[in-house]
Amino acid sequence: MAKVLIVDDEEHIVALMRFILEKSGHTVSSVGNGQEALRVLGVDPLDEAAALPDIVVLDVMMPIMDGYTAAVAIRNYPRTASLPILVVTAKGDMRHLFEAIPSVAGFFEKPFDPKDLRAAITKVTAGK
Repeated sequence: MAKVLIVDDEEHIVALMRFILEKSGHTVSSVGNGQEALRVLGVDPLDEAAALPDIVVLDVMMPIMDGYTAAVAIRNYPRTASLPILVVTAKGDMRHLFEAIPSVAGFFEKPFDPKDLRAAITKVTAGK
């Protein structure tokens, strides 16, 4: 199964995603904002030894660093440039913001259907 990094500041959303994904056999870790995500991924500060997940589930609206800024930084760092990202947002359709980021593998609007989340993770990480 896949290693999933959830980046979201809403603890209840993280708990729900963690429950859904762990029940499906995935390994889940989480951080509360984009800056923490960049640190964990070894992007800022640079850390070539940082363990990478198979996929990042990324909220858009967060304190300290939003999801768009984090996604751009992830895309611009060679080691994480192809890391698949699923964008989750409560702010309507944000697809237009992420069109220039090829590693974005899909979008979910809060509230989301747990079956859709599981299916998207499975599709993107097949064979992991």
